[in-house]
Amino acid sequence: MGKKLTIGHLYPDLLNLYGDRGNIQCMVKRLEWRGFEAEVKEYQLEDAIDFGELDIVLMGGGSDREQMIVCSKLKEIQKDFKAYVEDGGVVLAVCGGYQLLGKYYQTDDGMITGLELVDLYTEQKPGRLIDNIVIQSELFEMPVVGFENHGGRTFIGENKPLGKVLYGSGNTGESGYEGVVYKNVIGTYIHGPLLPKNPQLCDYLLGKALERKYGEGVVLEPLNDTQEKEANEYIYQRFVKK
Repeated sequence: MGKKLTIGHLYPDLLNLYGDRGNIQCMVKRLEWRGFEAEVKEYQLEDAIDFGELDIVLMGGGSDREQMIVCSKLKEIQKDFKAYVEDGGVVLAVCGGYQLLGKYYQTDDGMITGLELVDLYTEQKPGRLIDNIVIQSELFEMPVVGFENHGGRTFIGENKPLGKVLYGSGNTGESGYEGVVYKNVIGTYIHGPLLPKNPQLCDYLLGKALERKYGEGVVLEPLNDTQEKEANEYIYQRFVKK
């Protein structure tokens, strides 16, 4: 029996604003190319979630209105989701999903209560932060690139950021940092989608999930990422080295 990872996609009907299924497809293909099995479970609002079955969880981006709809459901899954995170469960939360990781998101239309998985909070401020973004993360040699479009400003307190902003706005437009890393959780405003543009980040998540499930002996063989690296370098040169 081959090694297998199960990926849970939370509420893709509501939280799929910026092609977040592309992140799922990237994880699946990079597993299959290495001979691992991948199963994807999509959960709608009415579905029960058994986090014990999941190795990776993705929460994508959604509008403020869609986040408000999801908000009430989050209360039901909060306890189990928190236990999964504290046990080293792997999570990728993008944009709206990133905002939902925290205590709350204060919007002009009201308060969205978060999952309280990570000690952070978000407040809506005038003007949207929209641009290409390039960050340098301690986790990778290669920069992380993508696109950001958010009205919320996320304050991560004492938590570790995903990276330092080389170009773009990041969490608040002022802190100089983007995203958050907590245990095996990564929250970020970078989409477009994130993982196909950043195979180093995709493999980081896959590696953490495989290690948690099977121990440290599982090796992710290198793939031919020539095109991805060239695209990454192009973005870096265009926006950082110009």
